[in-house]
Amino acid sequence: MTGDAERSPIRILVDADACPVKNEVYKVAARHRVRTIVVANSWMQVPNDPLVERVVVPSGLDVADDWIAERARRGIVVVTTDVPLAARCVKAGADVIAPTGKPFTEQSIGMALATRNLMDQLRSAGEITGGPRPFAASDRSAFLSALDLAVTRLKRAGFQPD
Repeated sequence: MTGDAERSPIRILVDADACPVKNEVYKVAARHRVRTIVVANSWMQVPNDPLVERVVVPSGLDVADDWIAERARRGIVVVTTDVPLAARCVKAGADVIAPTGKPFTEQSIGMALATRNLMDQLRSAGEITGGPRPFAASDRSAFLSALDLAVTRLKRAGFQPD
């Protein structure tokens, strides 16, 4: 068991604005008894569960991202579509999963950032890029599996739920 795991409970941090898998997060978190923190710029409904906490941060560019990134570490699972936030959290040692179930890792984050920056440049130049594909039921299923796997791996590494 590592020193980090001995001291740190597992947490799930959700970048909640426009997150399509909050209910799936609640389901997996309840099954594993893991505290979940839902971070947003505005008030939103969360389950009446002592393991689910709502954090409303002030409005402003990257305020929610900064709140999440400051708490990212080994033992934390971050759910986000925001690639720059994912990069910050991966660098801090957190497990990061997109709502499609795609994990952001040290190996994949560089390409994800490069792709995001390229698409930003194309849009700025007036190119029509079409945007992301619609969220599908298969994405929801892949996300459930990926989140469950991430929490299970952390438990096996010695991190504890609440």
